[in-house]
Amino acid sequence: MKKRLVPFLQLLLAPALLAAGPEDGRPPILRNVGIEQRLGRPLPLDLPFRDESGRTVRLGEYFGKRPVVLVLAYYNCPMLCTQVLNGLLSALRALSLDAGKDFEVVSVSFDPRDGPTDAAAKKAAYAGRYGRPGADAGRHFLTGEEGSIARLTEAVGFRYAWDERIEQFAHGSAIYVATGGGRLSRYLFGIEYAPRDLRLALVEASGGRIGTPIDSVLLYCYQYDPAAGKYGAVVMNIVRLAGVGAVLLLSAFLWIMLRRDHRRDTAREVVS
Repeated sequence: MKKRLVPFLQLLLAPALLAAGPEDGRPPILRNVGIEQRLGRPLPLDLPFRDESGRTVRLGEYFGKRPVVLVLAYYNCPMLCTQVLNGLLSALRALSLDAGKDFEVVSVSFDPRDGPTDAAAKKAAYAGRYGRPGADAGRHFLTGEEGSIARLTEAVGFRYAWDERIEQFAHGSAIYVATGGGRLSRYLFGIEYAPRDLRLALVEASGGRIGTPIDSVLLYCYQYDPAAGKYGAVVMNIVRLAGVGAVLLLSAFLWIMLRRDHRRDTAREVVS
């Protein structure tokens, strides 16, 4: 357990260590580990992978119609990747949107030693816990050769390293939202993802196809912060929206009162 806990603690401390500068006490393994946001960059949709059944597929097969939540996680990771997948599952279960209907979820292992058997086991575990109709059609677990993995991780800006000492990968944690056309739209960092943040990211990535009037209001009130990988309240927008709402309510009240006075005057004229 102690052996497994070391890289997890290293990654939790990584942001503070990175902020300290290049000549700090960071373990060498972490100096080339990180996630560089590449918003707007197209993903290499021509890359070949294998799905959980062992069928050779192209990454582009999961794009085109709906936005995509992309996850980079190796399936035999003892710590962080499982936390990422669990955090995503919790957010997905809180959404009214359904995987396979409103968006796709594509998990890709960055360990070339993982194979379809590992992917199938992971899919079975998470599809059952998701508990939505059509979950099998909406969640995909892929594995691939080192060349495809390298091109995909480079496109996303995901830098990781193999630690020979503990025989594990050192890596950061995030999920990535892409448009149906395959362009990176949002990065959500950490191992827990607020359902609101994920929904807003999907609404933005969908080009307006997903969403309700409430979503439009939320997009007005919240702005994506690339540094934090989250959506934060925009105070001035909220103040403006509250002001507009107050004006509308006051106008409605005055209109009702004027109509009431007009009816009362009309009734008096009829009586007299």
